[in-house]
Amino acid sequence: MSDDFDVIVIGGGPVGENAAARTAAGGLRTALVEAERVGGECSYWACMPSKALLRPGHALAAARRVPGVPVGARLDPVEVLKRRNSFTSDWDDAGQVEWAEGAGLTVVRGRGRLVGERRVDVDGRVLTATKAVVVCTGSVPRIPSLPGLADVAYWTSREATSAQEVPESLVVLGGGVVGVEMAQAWARLGSDVTLVVSGERPLPKFEAFAGDLVAEGLREDGVRIVTGAKAVAVSGSDGSVALRLSDGSEVRGAHLLVATGRQPATADLGVERFGFTAGEALEVDDTGRVSGVDWLYAAGDVTGRALLTHQGKYAARAVGTAIVTDAVDPRPWTAPVATADHTAVPQVVFTDPEVASVGWTEAQAREAGLEIRVIDLDIAVAGSSLHADGYRGKARMIVDERKRTLVGVTFAGPDVAELIHAATIAIVGEVTVDRLWHAVPAYPTISEVWLRLLEAYGL
Repeated sequence: MSDDFDVIVIGGGPVGENAAARTAAGGLRTALVEAERVGGECSYWACMPSKALLRPGHALAAARRVPGVPVGARLDPVEVLKRRNSFTSDWDDAGQVEWAEGAGLTVVRGRGRLVGERRVDVDGRVLTATKAVVVCTGSVPRIPSLPGLADVAYWTSREATSAQEVPESLVVLGGGVVGVEMAQAWARLGSDVTLVVSGERPLPKFEAFAGDLVAEGLREDGVRIVTGAKAVAVSGSDGSVALRLSDGSEVRGAHLLVATGRQPATADLGVERFGFTAGEALEVDDTGRVSGVDWLYAAGDVTGRALLTHQGKYAARAVGTAIVTDAVDPRPWTAPVATADHTAVPQVVFTDPEVASVGWTEAQAREAGLEIRVIDLDIAVAGSSLHADGYRGKARMIVDERKRTLVGVTFAGPDVAELIHAATIAIVGEVTVDRLWHAVPAYPTISEVWLRLLEAYGL
């Protein structure tokens, strides 16, 4: 087997798969290097298994909100976990490898490290690229420096999404997306869950009303939420883990999930050889080219831009196309660029209620110096009342008053995830509110909230 390729992609998750597929489709000999499973974190320990754990609870809750629908008293954990396992193919990547090889990629098993210009060592085997190397190694959990933590067994997102039994009790440290999603998933499966949040509410990076609504939903599911208290130490004994908090209190559970964020996976990658710091993000331009190295590209979490699978795949497609374009016609203005990371990143928190947002929050827009108007509404339209008795939801639309275009939208409520792409299109397309008024929402759908938002704006 030849060790010479046109392109070497380090990291075989969704981002690496997209970059490699693009270069291979463009006629470039492409190697896909993966140390664990082709398909990556998203397929086996993040997006897919976590949503598979959440969906049954959402379906049961939705049925309970509509009188006349017969429902059971609780979920069947065995069947939920069995279905979750099916989405990970029981953590077997044979199907993903088959896809990669069918797409013309050469899959190389092992840990890739940069050892020279366009040279990648894979567990002693050195591969050489004639065109480019692309780093798509993703991110890893950010573990806090807590006294005692290293001496106890704790969960990260991997254990939380792959556990084969429902824990009797679970302490979740961190109120971000992973923390709230896993707290609700395991609570609905029967675990006694405590969520520890250092601030006033969960989801601090979102609009405040979103975090408040999610907190209400978690409490309704029996999750105890401790706010305003930071973890100061961890201890373990007799099959349980104790978390001591800054207010002097202690919470205890059979397991501790540390969900305190993620950081770029650039350690043990050889980036220091080219002037970068291990564990920190690789700075890239909008084509994905790494700053100061004309043959090195990166996409996804490893760049620190937007730690979301869909944004990483988007950037990877731009990177792959840029490399192919450069190979055919190296004029810089022909290269595609990925600009959505700057102003139009959509994100969904798959709790019940869901949170869906795109663009800037009010605070971010004001910090950017925009002249904005903020429209807030309860989601109370015919479609929401039909969707669920007692539907509770909120919407926020942020308008750039100079351009009369949207710069941020947030929805919070049951099943609002499917609303967000309309907002994404409006922001990316810079559709004015005057033009958006002519996009008539179908009746009776929850999308009618768009009409109410524009009416509240004054149209």
